[in-house]
Amino acid sequence: MAIVRRREFLAAAGGALTCMVGRSLPAWAQGRIKVSELDVLAVIDVQNCFVPGGTLPVPEGDKIIPLINAMAPAFQNVVLTQDWHTPGHISFASSHPGKKPFESVTLPYGTQVLWPDHCIQGTADAEIHRDLKIPHAALIIRKGHRRHVDSYSAFLEADRGTRTGLTGYLQERGIRRVFLVGLATDFCVAWSALDARRAGFEAYVIEDAEDLWDAFRKYDDVAARAVAQPKILTPRDLS
Repeated sequence: MAIVRRREFLAAAGGALTCMVGRSLPAWAQGRIKVSELDVLAVIDVQNCFVPGGTLPVPEGDKIIPLINAMAPAFQNVVLTQDWHTPGHISFASSHPGKKPFESVTLPYGTQVLWPDHCIQGTADAEIHRDLKIPHAALIIRKGHRRHVDSYSAFLEADRGTRTGLTGYLQERGIRRVFLVGLATDFCVAWSALDARRAGFEAYVIEDAEDLWDAFRKYDDVAARAVAQPKILTPRDLS
């Protein structure tokens, strides 16, 4: 096992993140993780919007799709999420005269980053990418569909009080571990992983990119300090 290539492994230690580079890996990471019927794969926002050619593209975001297709059959339980905004959504810069995309405003629930119009309900931009092939996915959680509140997390909307219903669904099915993959790592995947931990699930993020390290450090001060951090895996860690 090449430890240097697994620098994405993070562990919680006294509320702080530790990067497992050049160190002995903890017990949970000594071997490949066995997927069972108590696990769910949460595929986050793999939509036309977030790949090249979309309204809010993640660079090379489409390259993650074959990876997801390859790992999904290992999971008996799969859920998808879908950003699903109304026209004139409060998170759109176009809804705030004089504001530009990626500026911010203060809303009743806190600071809101403003985005280009994206993932508008019923448009091709909001559709699940056609190359994502997971026919056994049992649930699609649509988030951000309330006009006056944004949502990054698959579990809680941006007001941190409105629930999507995913927690109850997973609890009813006896799920214990949530494996997350999708777009974009530093927003919706990261927030979903942290909220999975808050809800009492073990959380694993499957990601080869190194930007997740920065994402969790960014959220540590405002959100993550009270919960154990999600564990970061590469696809090679699953069996």
